[in-house]
Amino acid sequence: MKQYTQLTSGQRYQIFGLKQAGLNQTRIAQKIGVDKSTISREFRRNKGQRGWRPKQAQSLRDERRQACTNGKCFSSDEWAEVERLVQEDLSQEQAANRLELEGGLQISHEIIYQHIYADKRNGGDLHQHLRSQKRRRKRYASGQERRGTIKNRVSIDERPEIVAEKTRMGDWEGDTVIGKNHKGGLVTDQPPTSKSTRI
Repeated sequence: MKQYTQLTSGQRYQIFGLKQAGLNQTRIAQKIGVDKSTISREFRRNKGQRGWRPKQAQSLRDERRQACTNGKCFSSDEWAEVERLVQEDLSQEQAANRLELEGGLQISHEIIYQHIYADKRNGGDLHQHLRSQKRRRKRYASGQERRGTIKNRVSIDERPEIVAEKTRMGDWEGDTVIGKNHKGGLVTDQPPTSKSTRI
């Protein structure tokens, strides 16, 4: 499991000063003596609604370090791994399984879910990586199925009596039979003398 450098409160104020001076993340990392991924992760994880500020960043870090869920505590490094996988758009179940397989960390998908929403309450953006659980469904009026219905159809009970004589071309009854693998077909009709026509 990848390890990250833990920043101190003093380093966070130093980062703030360098950031205010206009240095980019790579230059800040060089000045502080850490990898640039540490700075990138710091700005991403510990920002509030008004952006990244050193005092708030330290407070968020301390809260995570002390956070316990269902009687079990997880370190900030462990939460960092959880968040990394969530940001890679893995589901909570996938993230939990990956953590157990790769690093032996046993954490349930429910706890990951709770952590994501705690992060949202603190102004974080982990929730934006949640997968939608709702599927789009077609809505039909009155809950009725519309496929295979004929618009403005007239009931067979209401047809004129002459139709039953089948003396006219339009009064014949017919059906279509499609062959295996949609190869070939058969149209059947039933005039006064029954016959079949191949197509």
